[in-house]
Amino acid sequence: MFSLDWRGLVLPFAYLIVLTGTFMTFSTIYRKRKAQQSANLAPWFGPHLQRNVYLSLLHMEPENGSEKAPKVPESVLRAALLRRAVEDIHRIIQIRAAKAACSSLLQRGSIGDDLWQRFQRAEKEMEEELRDVVMEANALAPNWGQSIFQTANEIAANTVLRERLDEIQAQATQEKEWWEKRRATVRSEFMKELEGDETGTGTPADTSSVTSSPSNKKGKN
Repeated sequence: MFSLDWRGLVLPFAYLIVLTGTFMTFSTIYRKRKAQQSANLAPWFGPHLQRNVYLSLLHMEPENGSEKAPKVPESVLRAALLRRAVEDIHRIIQIRAAKAACSSLLQRGSIGDDLWQRFQRAEKEMEEELRDVVMEANALAPNWGQSIFQTANEIAANTVLRERLDEIQAQATQEKEWWEKRRATVRSEFMKELEGDETGTGTPADTSSVTSSPSNKKGKN
């Protein structure tokens, strides 16, 4: 019968075990190091002020000498949460606009992995932020989480439109002032040229009384 030489297989099995353990150790250390580097990267966005304001209102601490924290009206909390959702809409628009550009630049090698990791972390943070806002909205009002971002999107669009109209109005005012100054300058230059032409061109004198025609001389004789 066929028999296995177990003693001869000990060394190959030991080699495989050591190799597998080394690979797993290296993989674990590498993932921890990458996670640490990712945690040390600068955030893609700045501080979320609207979220901080909402959380401050939601978890207000008691004032000095008071046992209970002041109760914040629900309307104030809803307004603060809506402003938070509007800021989230602005950030989502920025992420969608930057994703295609970052992906293309990464494929070309124009940007490093650090920037791409920052962007991916920002995407994950925004996904968690959206879920948190929906949960908070449903806690304040039933089924509000289904429509809060629709309302926030309309507010964000109106804000952008109003800012654009203000820019156009300011630009139109500046252009109007420029044209007024330009028209005044052209008018002033034209008047100066006209006065110069009148000064340089004199009126010819009337010599009819000084010189007479030959026929008049014969008549006098």
